[in-house]
Amino acid sequence: MSKVRVSRLRSFVERLFPERHLFLRTPDGEITGHVLSPGRQMMMAAGACLLGGWLLVATGGVIWGAVTGITAERQVHRVRAASERMNADLQARLDSAVARMAATSGSIDDLAHSVERRHAALTRVMTQFRGIPGAEQELAPAEPLAADRPPVARLVAVRMDQERLIARAQSFADSRAERLRLAFRLAGLNPAAYAGSPSALGGPLVDADNPEALAAILDVDESFARRIQRATDDLSDMRSLADAAERLPFGRPSATARTTSGFGVRFDPFNHRPALHQGQDFAGPLGTPIRATAPGVISFAGVRSGYGNTVEIDHGGGFKTRYAHLQGFNVTVGQRVAVGQRIGAMGSTGRSTGVHLHYEVWVNGRPQNPARFMRAGDYVQQAQD
Repeated sequence: MSKVRVSRLRSFVERLFPERHLFLRTPDGEITGHVLSPGRQMMMAAGACLLGGWLLVATGGVIWGAVTGITAERQVHRVRAASERMNADLQARLDSAVARMAATSGSIDDLAHSVERRHAALTRVMTQFRGIPGAEQELAPAEPLAADRPPVARLVAVRMDQERLIARAQSFADSRAERLRLAFRLAGLNPAAYAGSPSALGGPLVDADNPEALAAILDVDESFARRIQRATDDLSDMRSLADAAERLPFGRPSATARTTSGFGVRFDPFNHRPALHQGQDFAGPLGTPIRATAPGVISFAGVRSGYGNTVEIDHGGGFKTRYAHLQGFNVTVGQRVAVGQRIGAMGSTGRSTGVHLHYEVWVNGRPQNPARFMRAGDYVQQAQD
C-alpha cells in the first residue's frame, strides 16, 4: 500500500513540476541548454514560499508597531479628556457649594477649622510629590485674596483652592501613571506586575480602604478623604512604575548611531539564507561610545563566538542586555554600572560585515525586540516632561 502512495505522490510531483529545458543564446550565436529537474523546481518554489513568508511576517511586524503606537496615543488622549471633564465637574460642584455656603449662616469658626484640617491632610499628600518633574508648577497654590476681602470670602477661596489642588494632584498622578503603563505595554510587559506598592502616605492610610475610616484618621469630611485616597493610590502607582522604569533597559546604547537591521527574520549577510536576527543593529563611526541602557552588574566581558568583543549586563529581575562586535570595552565582570555609563566602543569584531553594534535584550532567558524597549523609553521620557 505504501508503494502505491509513493508512486501516486511521485506522479503528482512530476505533473506539477515536469522536467523543463531552458535554452539560452549567447551574443556570439552559441546556444546553451539547461535542464530544470523536478527537484530543482521544488527547491526554487520552496525558496519563493520562504521569501514570501518572510516578507509577510516583516510587513505584519511593521503594521503591528504602527497600530500599537496609534492606540497608545489614543489612550493618552482619552485619559486627558477624562481629566478635563473631571475638573469641569469639580468646578461646577464647587460653585454650587460656595452658593450654598453663602446662603447659609454657617459659623466662621467651623469653616476655619474645616479649612485647617483639610490643609493638614493636603500637606501630607503634596509632600509626596516633591522631586517629581513638573509637579511644583502644576500643583502650586493659587494667590490668596486681598486682605480687604471679607474673612468668609477668603476662607471660601482657600477651600476652593484645596479642592482644586487635590483634583489636580489626582489628575497629575493618574496621567503620568497611565503614560508609564502604556510604556510598559509597548515593551511587552505587564504594568500591574510593577505597580501597586503600598500607599505613599504609609501608616494607617494603607489599611484605611473605607472612606469613613480614612476621614476619621485625617479628621476631614468623607468626600475629601476619598479624593485623597485616590490621589495617593495613583501617586503610588506612578512612583512604583517610575522606579521600575529606571531599572529596566529602556535607554539607547548610543545617542548618535542610527538603527539598521532590526529584530526578526532576515537574510544572513554571509550565507544569504533566512535566519533569525535576535537583536537590533546600530551603525556609526569606529569607536562610537556604547553606553549601558540601564543600571546593572557586568556578567560577561570578553569574546563570544560570532559576537566578537562582547559585554553583557545583568539588570536583575530576569533582564539582561548584550552589546556585541565592540572595538573594545572598559568594564570587568562584577562591576556595577549606571544607566548611560560608557562600557565600550563600536567596532567590527566577530562575525561582522562592517562597523556596527549588535544590541540584544533578554527577559527570563528569551530574546526580545529591543525596538519595543526603546519605544517604551521614549514614552517614559514623555511622562517626565
